[in-house]
Amino acid sequence: MINVKDKDLMSVQEARELLKNAKCAHDTLSSFSQEQLNTIIKAVSEAGMQYKAHLAKMAVEETGFGNAKDKELKNQFAAQDIYNAIKDTPAVGILRDDTQNKVLDIGVSVGVICGIVPSTNPTSTVIFKTLIALKSGNCIVFSPHPGAKNCILETVKILSQAAEDAGCPKGAVSCLSIPTPAGTNELMTHKTTALILATGGPGMVRSAYSSGKPAIGVGAGNGPAFIDKSADIKTAIKRIFTSKTFDNGTICASEQSIIIEKSIQSQVEAEISAQGGYILNESEKEKLSGFILRPNGSMNPAIVGKTALEIARLSGLSVPENTAVLLARETKVGFGVPFSQEKLAPVLGFYVENSVEDIQKKVIEILKFEGAGHTFAIHAENKELIRQFALSVPVSRILVNTPAALGGIGKTTNLFPSLTLGCGAVGGSSSSNNIGPLDIINIRRVAYGVREAENPSSLSENQMIETVIRQVMEKLMQ
Repeated sequence: MINVKDKDLMSVQEARELLKNAKCAHDTLSSFSQEQLNTIIKAVSEAGMQYKAHLAKMAVEETGFGNAKDKELKNQFAAQDIYNAIKDTPAVGILRDDTQNKVLDIGVSVGVICGIVPSTNPTSTVIFKTLIALKSGNCIVFSPHPGAKNCILETVKILSQAAEDAGCPKGAVSCLSIPTPAGTNELMTHKTTALILATGGPGMVRSAYSSGKPAIGVGAGNGPAFIDKSADIKTAIKRIFTSKTFDNGTICASEQSIIIEKSIQSQVEAEISAQGGYILNESEKEKLSGFILRPNGSMNPAIVGKTALEIARLSGLSVPENTAVLLARETKVGFGVPFSQEKLAPVLGFYVENSVEDIQKKVIEILKFEGAGHTFAIHAENKELIRQFALSVPVSRILVNTPAALGGIGKTTNLFPSLTLGCGAVGGSSSSNNIGPLDIINIRRVAYGVREAENPSSLSENQMIETVIRQVMEKLMQ
């Protein structure tokens, strides 16, 4: 029996070995052309597609989150959609040659990346991060969530073998087999690590940002969905339920609450019931609230990735057999109000406000409490209203008339397809992008001199003004 201390030491030692091997691999990989890297990621993509069902099944069996059908679709999204989005875009070598302004941009890999992998989307996250790392000439060492270790290790094994068969140096893609906090900390803080790609809980993301290394992390998703009176209400509910039930709500961009005006309440509630939503009464709401919220104020992990029926059974509720989503009427926002928080399950808060102005205030209140910088969904045909919310809501993604879980990652929208969604400074992230290969490179710029410097001390005040004006005009005329 290995004690905790020995396990920590073994994990740290393994992290050091993997980083050493990754550094050696990068010494070779950094000399590869974009064409060579493209050959490698094509092979990785094909391997991901070949084993998408196998890895999805493993993930569900090990974690108990979501369902195999939707996890297979997520693996396909990572292996195929993301590959198609990046395959023709240069990430290393010459990116831009601006002959007019005489500036040359050169993409350069950062080196060895530490990739943190969550238990909610384990295999698809590994496929995604492997593709964008190798596309940009980087090596990556994964730290798996202990609750999804086996399916993550299997994914890394499959992808790394495919990459090596296509010419990638051994050690470019690897994973801790003894995941411990100490081992993960070693990966994040070791001198070899150039960058951290952190997908996981708030604690893990905070650790990444406090590691002393450059990091790209994501904040909590807690996106409200506003259904306006100008929307097609039946279609809006269908889209929200499609999103919220996809893989049982484990994508962080999925909706966490519905907000409407009182004038359409009866119409919305009727459509909710018609499409398999169950609105809890007050006693049922109190019972579910007591189950899903732990004494420390955090969400009970027992609900993560479970169906609405499973959650109802676990919390002692009796609901119709066709129930797909549980909803609770809510007015408050904050700690101790679980329906105002992120729920990685088919559970929604349901807010009814008197006016659009009240809705806007409530949306901002929810996001400032949790989810700032992430995602907001709006269902409306009123373009001025959409613009009004777009200019005021503190998020990085405003999704219009689309399922938020799939729209946020770029499946049903033309956002860049990604499984790491930055939340910007307002959400505590270093980027507001849907993260891709160009977020994990350095850009080396070559700039030619285009004007001679004049010595200010030899010019009169009028001459200095005239010189500045002339330079500005010359620039404008170019």
